[in-house]
Amino acid sequence: MSVERLILAAPRGFCAGVDRAIDIVNLALELYGSPVYVRKEIVHNAHVVAELGGRGAVFVDDLDEVPEGARIIFSAHGISPEVRAQAAARGQRVIDATCPLVTKVHHEALKYARDGQWIILVGHAGHDEVIGTMGHTPGRMSLVGAVEEAEQVQVPDPDQVAVITQTTLSIDDTREIIAVLKRRFPSAVFPPKDDICYATQNRQVAVKQMAGVIDLLLVIGSTNSSNSMRLVEVAEAGGVQAYLIDDIAEMDPAWLEGVRTVGITAGASAPEHLVQESVEFFRRMGVSRVEEWDGIREDVVFALPSEIQRDLPPGSKAARSLRVLG
Repeated sequence: MSVERLILAAPRGFCAGVDRAIDIVNLALELYGSPVYVRKEIVHNAHVVAELGGRGAVFVDDLDEVPEGARIIFSAHGISPEVRAQAAARGQRVIDATCPLVTKVHHEALKYARDGQWIILVGHAGHDEVIGTMGHTPGRMSLVGAVEEAEQVQVPDPDQVAVITQTTLSIDDTREIIAVLKRRFPSAVFPPKDDICYATQNRQVAVKQMAGVIDLLLVIGSTNSSNSMRLVEVAEAGGVQAYLIDDIAEMDPAWLEGVRTVGITAGASAPEHLVQESVEFFRRMGVSRVEEWDGIREDVVFALPSEIQRDLPPGSKAARSLRVLG
């Protein structure tokens, strides 16, 4: 094998929203016992879902799979008001693990709709986050996923348009789409802060910076993880061959032919132990140079939902460590 050097991206792996969502499932199992039901994958990572399933979490696609009166956790990607109403009608006890940054986008959509604007959502059709966001303003939102779609989208009143985005998009691709929308709808309103979450942006920036010094990038993450897929695209746009793998067992040794420096990063829903298992693989293959990229430091922590806070034992570690993003 020709690989001589590993560079680990920083930041990488879990973001605050994913940490919070996984903590919510684990705490629910501790507080209430098994089973605790989770609608959809709590985060888009096969390993995380399997690990939580082994502890007693039951993942379902529809609420009719959940007994009346049972506890149901909504995933980090968010849900529509219709789903929330369905749970209430079934008497299910809801614990909402929606990432606060996704909730922020929901609030923006509701505000713009109240103001009489037609909303253009930049995002990927079929993604859980997009489905949930569009459900907040049914009949008042158009979805745009590419520059070509931005050129063609039609709205009732071009002077009454607001634009929001999915939180896990490519910064560069979104910038191009937004540029088209600004040209076509000069009066369009945009949120005061970027909708693409800090963690998605930081991980993409790290990959861009690494692109000049690595020959190949391995992205640890699942194929249904939007932010992980975007990391592959960012690397390829920088001229670096990149592959998305759930874990090191999926790596094809043929990818390493002629490669001297390998970069490793992980999507925001991929656990760090998968990165370390990848490092150990290369160490066993004789690679001794393992370097940590000097990237942006993240210290964001989100508060747990009130449903969990209410039932935490006084003085517990989780109760003491709560901090809300400012």
